Amino acid sequence: MKMTRRITFIISFFFCCCIAKAQPKQTIKGNVVDKESKTPLIGVIITVVDMNQDNGAVTDVNGNFILKNIPVGKHTITISHIGYESSTRSDVLVTSAREVVLPIELEESAVKMQAVVVSDRREHINDMAIVSTKTFDVQETERYAGSRADPARMASNFAGVQGSDDSRNDIIIRGNSPQGVLWRLGGVDIPNPNHFAIPGTTGGPVSMLNDKTLANSDFYTGAFPAEYGDAIAGVFDLNMRNGNNSRYEYTAQFGFLGTELAAEGPISTKNGSSFLFTYRYSTLKIFEGLNIKIGTSSVPAYQDATFKINLPLSKRSDLSFFGIGGLSNVDIILSDKKPTSELYGESDRDQYFTSNTGVIGTSYNHTINDKTFTKLTIAETGNDIFAHHNYIFRDKVTELTDSLKNILGYRYITTSTVAHCYLNKKITAKQTIKFGLINNYYHLNLVDSSRQYPVTQQVWQHRQDFMGSTDLLQAYLQYKYRPGDHTTLTAGLHAQYLSHSRSKALEPRIGLRKNLKSGDVFTAGYGLHSQMQPLYLYFQHLPQYPASLMQNYSMDFTRSHQVVLGYEHTFSKTLGIKIETYYQYLFNIPIETRQGSSYSALDQGTGYNRDFPDTLTNSGTGYNYGLELTLEKKFSNNYYFLFTASLYDSKAKGNDGVYRNTDYNSHYAFNALAGYERKLSRNGTLITGIKITYAGGRLYSPPNITASNATSDLVVIDSLRNTLKFPDYFRTDIKLGARFNSKKVTHELGLDLLNIFGTQNILSLEYSSIKASNNDPYPFFTQYQLGFLPIFYYRIDFAAGTKK
Repeated sequence: MKMTRRITFIISFFFCCCIAKAQPKQTIKGNVVDKESKTPLIGVIITVVDMNQDNGAVTDVNGNFILKNIPVGKHTITISHIGYESSTRSDVLVTSAREVVLPIELEESAVKMQAVVVSDRREHINDMAIVSTKTFDVQETERYAGSRADPARMASNFAGVQGSDDSRNDIIIRGNSPQGVLWRLGGVDIPNPNHFAIPGTTGGPVSMLNDKTLANSDFYTGAFPAEYGDAIAGVFDLNMRNGNNSRYEYTAQFGFLGTELAAEGPISTKNGSSFLFTYRYSTLKIFEGLNIKIGTSSVPAYQDATFKINLPLSKRSDLSFFGIGGLSNVDIILSDKKPTSELYGESDRDQYFTSNTGVIGTSYNHTINDKTFTKLTIAETGNDIFAHHNYIFRDKVTELTDSLKNILGYRYITTSTVAHCYLNKKITAKQTIKFGLINNYYHLNLVDSSRQYPVTQQVWQHRQDFMGSTDLLQAYLQYKYRPGDHTTLTAGLHAQYLSHSRSKALEPRIGLRKNLKSGDVFTAGYGLHSQMQPLYLYFQHLPQYPASLMQNYSMDFTRSHQVVLGYEHTFSKTLGIKIETYYQYLFNIPIETRQGSSYSALDQGTGYNRDFPDTLTNSGTGYNYGLELTLEKKFSNNYYFLFTASLYDSKAKGNDGVYRNTDYNSHYAFNALAGYERKLSRNGTLITGIKITYAGGRLYSPPNITASNATSDLVVIDSLRNTLKFPDYFRTDIKLGARFNSKKVTHELGLDLLNIFGTQNILSLEYSSIKASNNDPYPFFTQYQLGFLPIFYYRIDFAAGTKK
């Protein structure tokens, strides 16, 4: 806490020294297009409504606008055009270092009349989205306490999303496995975008995504539109922004989570081309030097980079190139010390782990005419994951290392060529149709061998030895009908086919949104959704059989019926409430053919271990149902707050025919967030925030002591799966920060105080080989989550070059 007081003092001192003579001003610019056809709109009126003097602009023939001499701070902007539904952008942050670039899409009014004003309406990026959708505002990753500038951790604040694992950012939606989440970037499906990624998971301890390169995106928690397939839990559809095309802007940031550099600017000011680039490197060495516990005694190292190049080819088309890549490795060496708890691995072995992931692609957009738009995106994705484990045999008396034994080694290399092409046609102001094709061609090289169960075994057990390919083909058709400005109906079909297993699915989707004159909104949606299994599971084989005999090669898709009903009410321009209830029935779930087994694939998808079940069959079922509440006050008058509550039940049935709690059935989760910003001078702002999370405790199973000792690993009593519960999860995070604007430079200091009360939340029950060797009748220990963790950063933004 001494360090916390010192950093707080530095922030205060920093502002006392920053006395500005004049308030800096900045430019807001952007482009306005029709939402369906992407045609530039001429004559759109853009106004900054919270300034004392009139300040507005009108779009030119290319849909561009410029607002000059806007004072630094937060502003509200309205966009209006005859024949289109007007919208409001609140909480637009203006700083002295960076120009604000706003890409805006307006939806044509279904009723031809004067402009229809929808005050402070928060548009979804995908206009086919009706229910269970939240627009992800990139500012929220830094504004919300405890988010660590991570989109996945930010999403855990949303209703229906449970985030009570300090060691990982897994997105657990409505009791579903995080394995059921689809990540999409720039229109194409991407692999797990996290450092230290484990096969079969979609989360990790540190995100590769950089919020400095992201634009506002959509996050779906159920019954999502037809263009999204191969997912049964949710979708995170991310968009990258373009770099500034008129001047060069730079960012340098230093903090506990890494050192970052970012640059953007014009390639050619004549045609409006631009670039955007970021790089981050971290070893977390600074935590070790300050004796701050991060859950591991080792020092993880990671680096990542992101880029986007945008090249306008004409007024109607443009070409872009984008990419994201990350390298991460950690050597968890425990043999040189006495037994210690290890949050990110196993405490009975030395572990060497490397995870590298990359995405590179190109996208071509073309507006055919004022009603038709097409887009083609092609990308190459890949990840390379390597692990090597040495088991530690210790002296019973001294507990020092006696010998090491190589017990596990695997390497998974997966690449994918992805293509997504769609055509969007606005038939009339009331009707829009969208058709698309998606193809994912996977090439795999998977090798795995183990002799860890039990660790006395001398013969290697080969579980994977496959090199080959498979193809996932998807097609979709979506239709939107708006009989009036207050009613929207969407309907669609999604189809997918997996080549090696010959699995196929045809899935209907439908949604309805009804705006009443009172301001109330009712929504309803239904969807049938399917998802293939983690690829490595198809190509595993039992150790006693040859590699060519893969027992789960022909597994089918997991499927899910989802029904959602919602109600929204707006109390004011910035305050609203939303309630949703849902039911999800899951079927075709892989379960073991072994009689009496409680195994269900719905329990997999998190942690740092892969799953190797016995022979599987698609005959399992499960269900989720629940109620969600969101009360949100958007940022205005210098403060905001967000309260979300989720009540739910999640069950799955294995081969024993018994419906049990899934691993993710914590039954309830509550989040309360609030923030306040206060101007300390004309150019300085104090930033504060708090987050309180309360969730049901994690479920666990009674251990089978005899079987655990025989395998030197935790083995549970299968018939009592998830019948026990750890104490409830509670955590409080606080954010302190300060922003100062000089003429062309913006400084920002930030401090996130995670788990400020140091609450000891339990993560899991683990097997202890030391206790077992000493004949302890209960050879297990409790693994706790992170304690108090301060995260500090300093960022400087500055600009160079001339404006248009």
